[in-house]
Amino acid sequence: MPIPQRIVPVRHGDARGWFTESYSRRRLAELGIADDFVQDNHSFSAARGTLRGLHFQTPPHGQAKLVRCLAGAIWDVAVDLRAGSPTYGKWVGCALTAAGGEQLYVPVGFAHGFFTLTDNVEVAYKTSDYYAPDCDSGVAWDDPDIALAWPLEGLEPMLSDKDRKLPRLADFVSLFAYDGVPMAELD
Repeated sequence: MPIPQRIVPVRHGDARGWFTESYSRRRLAELGIADDFVQDNHSFSAARGTLRGLHFQTPPHGQAKLVRCLAGAIWDVAVDLRAGSPTYGKWVGCALTAAGGEQLYVPVGFAHGFFTLTDNVEVAYKTSDYYAPDCDSGVAWDDPDIALAWPLEGLEPMLSDKDRKLPRLADFVSLFAYDGVPMAELD
């Protein structure tokens, strides 16, 4: 199982603008990512300060995600939920911007969430399994055991009712197996 990775596809630009391959199975395979992505999701957040997460699907429908920002900017995070991992409950995060084209790969076994840094944000992500309501889960965005350093800058985050009620990590029993590869800092 791979670990979270920040990916920056090459952009080829000229006076007209730029072109990029936003998804290449071959390029991902070179990075050790072999997921078969089966669904694309697209979200819009109107206001800066919107927080979505921390979400994941449990087995047998765990989802890897390949996340990118199509408009605006977000702070994107992944939290290790693999039982027995030395980095269990730890997180990595990075900015994803429409201007930069960065992506975050979030493997199965990691929770995912993001915070909008601008107004009018669009986020698109591929998933490696279909949405399965019975496997839909999450942990609290503000869990002190995870201690995520969200860049709130004094804002009170806008949350869904679902996200306000998510349990703490201490109340979660992980069904994700640790594969022997600890999470590492993002490049």
